[in-house]
Amino acid sequence: MNSSLLMTRSLFIVFLSFCSLSNVFATLSIEGVYQGKNLYIQNPMDVDGFGYCTTKVTVNGDVMPGGTNVAAFPIDFSQFNISIGDPVFIVIDHNDGCKPKILNPEVLLPKSTYKINSMSISPDGRLVWESSLEKGKLPYIIEQYRWNKWVSIGEVQGIGTESNNKYEFQVSPHSGENTIRVAQFDHTGKGRYSNEVKFESPIPVVSKKPAIVKDKIEFFSSAKPVETRYEIYDAYGNIVKKGVGSLVNCTNLVKGVYYINYDNINEKFIKN
Repeated sequence: MNSSLLMTRSLFIVFLSFCSLSNVFATLSIEGVYQGKNLYIQNPMDVDGFGYCTTKVTVNGDVMPGGTNVAAFPIDFSQFNISIGDPVFIVIDHNDGCKPKILNPEVLLPKSTYKINSMSISPDGRLVWESSLEKGKLPYIIEQYRWNKWVSIGEVQGIGTESNNKYEFQVSPHSGENTIRVAQFDHTGKGRYSNEVKFESPIPVVSKKPAIVKDKIEFFSSAKPVETRYEIYDAYGNIVKKGVGSLVNCTNLVKGVYYINYDNINEKFIKN
């Protein structure tokens, strides 16, 4: 066998060895927001029975001090320069053929902890509020009480810091008294609601026509077209149309009984 062939075989063996080694390690990652609690990792034995699966842990690029050669271990964020509300990205290097398990990933999910310091609304619907003690970026959902229920009318992204945060949102008022609140929903699925604020709108009462609908519904006030938020339900309670406008195209509705919410009014109408 000539030297050229020997060199080729040697290089091929080295290449195969490199490919084999490149598959020895794998990674597991998780990201979220630091909420003041440790993350716990279940660390199985390596497949060869010598030592444990995890080889290294990094938090935001910094290697976690201490060993991982135990059956379970915490990731103690107090060992890093991280404050509550800061984003974290954890990478767990481990041997191939085994996989560590993150036991409590929910501790990195943002939790609704806000405190409303002040909230007010002007007669034209400009809602302003200040909050503090936020520990993660969660949206504020703005809700308006109309049609005998709370209706979501928009959202504002939370800043997510514990300092005083300022927000505002433009509400589309209905006639008469308006009632507004804000809410946050975190991973628990439960809503946390602010106190309500109320204001009297100068908007005149909205009416609709015709009584028996053929192809459209028009909203008006003082004999002039006016835009209003609306919802239309069929006789089974299924919503078929919703929006904001001064006119609703009803040509695609089948004949029958419908219910419409508009302005701050609930009515029934017939589609002919």
